[in-house]
Amino acid sequence: MERGGGSTPLTWGLIGLSLLGYIAEGLCGGDWGTIGGKTLVACGGLYGPALFEGGEWWRLLSAMFLHGGIEHLALNMISLYIVGRIMEVYFPPLDYLLIYFLSGIGGFLLSLALHPDTVIIGASGAIFGIFGALGGFVLFHRERLGSHYHTFLKEFGIILGLNLVFDLAVPGIDMSAHIGGLLLGGIGGYLASGHRRLFYLFVAGVSLGILAGAFWLQKHFALSSIPYF
Repeated sequence: MERGGGSTPLTWGLIGLSLLGYIAEGLCGGDWGTIGGKTLVACGGLYGPALFEGGEWWRLLSAMFLHGGIEHLALNMISLYIVGRIMEVYFPPLDYLLIYFLSGIGGFLLSLALHPDTVIIGASGAIFGIFGALGGFVLFHRERLGSHYHTFLKEFGIILGLNLVFDLAVPGIDMSAHIGGLLLGGIGGYLASGHRRLFYLFVAGVSLGILAGAFWLQKHFALSSIPYF
């Protein structure tokens, strides 16, 4: 069960990309406090018309590294630092990245389906995916974790509490991406912990589901009158 290694390059790499994304937001015209919608779209935020009418599919990735302000960035990076380091100890790098990005993209599309006229950004869905994956790991190994089980529960409570306070305090935070990422990550983490073949089937199925959802949303946006600003 124990895996060695204090080095966590993936987590630090993801944090670094988010910090670079925040710097880019300032260079795009943000005020370094609260970043407006037009600035977020200009920097790569996820906006339905830009994605589907403009064909800018890269926004599904770039939006994961953008944040709406310093508080949003700080909370997400603290959460990623806590859960990402644990994830990197117990999961192979490829599993980590697959769960992170599939959870983030899946959460984005769910949020976009429910709120088609908003600009969507942030690493929250992906981070909740990592958090869910650790939950799946704990569930699979619950009889073997020993003291690590209590450590996980403690950090689980801290992160959920921080995110709950932030979500309640800040208007415009969408829980659907969080929930979508958490569910995808939980299933993926459980399967990756002991059912490798099913995990790869899960990854393939989620990828196909994302493609199908994107094509469905594209038809929806083709019939809508949401402006591309």
